[in-house]
Amino acid sequence: MNTSTQSGKPPVEIELVLITGMSGSGKSVALTALEDLGFYCVDNLPPELLASFIALEQSHRASKVAIAMDVRSAASLPGLPARLADLLKQPGQQIHLSTVFLDATTDTLVRRFSETRRRHPLSLKQSDDEHRALTDAIEYERELLSELREQALVLDTSLIRPARLRSHIKELLGAQQAPLTLVFESFAFKRGIPMDADFVFDVRMLPNPHYEAALRPLTGRDAPVAAYLAEYPEVAQMELQIGDFLRHWLPQMLEDHRSYVTVAIGCTGGQHRSVYLVERLAQAFSSAWATRLRHREVDGWPVAPARAAVPGP
Repeated sequence: MNTSTQSGKPPVEIELVLITGMSGSGKSVALTALEDLGFYCVDNLPPELLASFIALEQSHRASKVAIAMDVRSAASLPGLPARLADLLKQPGQQIHLSTVFLDATTDTLVRRFSETRRRHPLSLKQSDDEHRALTDAIEYERELLSELREQALVLDTSLIRPARLRSHIKELLGAQQAPLTLVFESFAFKRGIPMDADFVFDVRMLPNPHYEAALRPLTGRDAPVAAYLAEYPEVAQMELQIGDFLRHWLPQMLEDHRSYVTVAIGCTGGQHRSVYLVERLAQAFSSAWATRLRHREVDGWPVAPARAAVPGP
């Protein structure tokens, strides 16, 4: 395909966001957030039309485009990664692509479909008039989207409200993107491991401020909790070892063209130890990497730039 536009001018630089993921995971919410950021948004564009659509938008001098694709285009989804690669390889193209995959646990998706009474897009089999059970349709969808998921930033929407998801999308995609963004997330193991985590560290073996009555209602962002944890050498050792691991592997992940790396740190309640270490590590890495943090249990998934470190060793 010729990369020149209809006016004969070279293609403009364009920021392209591809939103995909499981049905019921919040793709329409994500598109609404991107519309608020000035993106021209299209829902359910067939993959076969991707290159032509981008060329058309470039001829109109569009610079920010968001596209949602899902299993409603199931027949052509397997070829989407190759189409994206071909599009980015075209001579003279200036496309900055971000792919976001929204996911949720099967139980969450079943509950959402039950509440809305909507039919899953894959509930009807193509070969006959039989219907798949909802859980079977969801697992089949996971299989169809597995390759796309491997190449995308994965966001687990199981435990968050739509307003929080909109805020998160705006924070991640509203600013100019760095080559790699490092996201630190605290969580509670009792509520499950985040599905969007690239690395998971378990810190439940560290001393627990929960058993100190004065510290129980506080969080790892509060100075008394930070001072308590800073007294234990094993806490500092855990911070050092996680930091050394990331410093060793992040450059290789950047060379592998990763755009986001999510580091999840979990303790029992997601309130003290994991929050403390996320705050410490986010601040430590913020000078070298685009770094953001979120606390799933304490704040319900806000995203904020790394701030000053809490007191520590």
